[in-house]
Amino acid sequence: MPLFFAGELFHLSMVSDLILSFFAFSLTASSIYIINDYKDIEADRRHPVKRKRPMASGAVSPAAGLVLFVICLAIGIGLAWYVKPKFLFVVGIYFVLNLLYSLGLKNISILDIIILSTGFVLRIKAGGIVSNTAVSSWLIVMVFLLALFMAVAKRRDDVIIKQVSGAEMRKAASGYNMDFMNAMLALLSAVIIVCYLMYTLDPSTQLRFQTYRLYYTTLFVIAGLLRYLQITYVENNTGSPTKILYKDRFIQVTIALWILSFYVIIYLPANKSFFD
Repeated sequence: MPLFFAGELFHLSMVSDLILSFFAFSLTASSIYIINDYKDIEADRRHPVKRKRPMASGAVSPAAGLVLFVICLAIGIGLAWYVKPKFLFVVGIYFVLNLLYSLGLKNISILDIIILSTGFVLRIKAGGIVSNTAVSSWLIVMVFLLALFMAVAKRRDDVIIKQVSGAEMRKAASGYNMDFMNAMLALLSAVIIVCYLMYTLDPSTQLRFQTYRLYYTTLFVIAGLLRYLQITYVENNTGSPTKILYKDRFIQVTIALWILSFYVIIYLPANKSFFD
């Protein structure tokens, strides 16, 4: 993302390091997911969806899961060190923070969603380090807020399951109820839209992209948020943000158009007159 917004997406000299860093971060993150699933085997077996996870379903034994954890972590850390020591430092922070999350911090309401959201900020920082690109404070804020928004929507799904089945899917859920989750979603939606507008109207942003019409792209941000809220409030189906992103056509089109609009602005200077 930092490389894309810096207008340096086609600097091929960085591609190899970016690919290696992608696998390094993915493998390290995977090791955390394995530990998380190992710790939550019994709780996942009571969950209508998570019970299908490999260890919870019995498809993979806990011992095999731990072996895979070691392999993923070793390769991930090794690749991160090979790419850049500073990148390894960020990956290390991500690993420690999320390990603590899996070992107990996820049971503390509010702190759990903050840690999840911080993980996405660390991904952005890592991308900036590998690509030697300065990460905008606006990008950090927007990524954190959007990740927080989706984390809240996901926790809301846990509250719904608790109301329907009476089973508490996670300890942190005891600190949430439907009114609180709905209020947080409404608050975060408003803050995200305002922050995005401030980003597009910021003089330094307009100077960097050589156009003052960036606020046109706010249309796609609002449309995407409204669709996600519709899925949350009307369909009550936000248990997996990942599934929503790769299955919901409306959100996919919205994201594609948002990316396309920025691509035209950043990489096709001849078309800037069209926006201005």
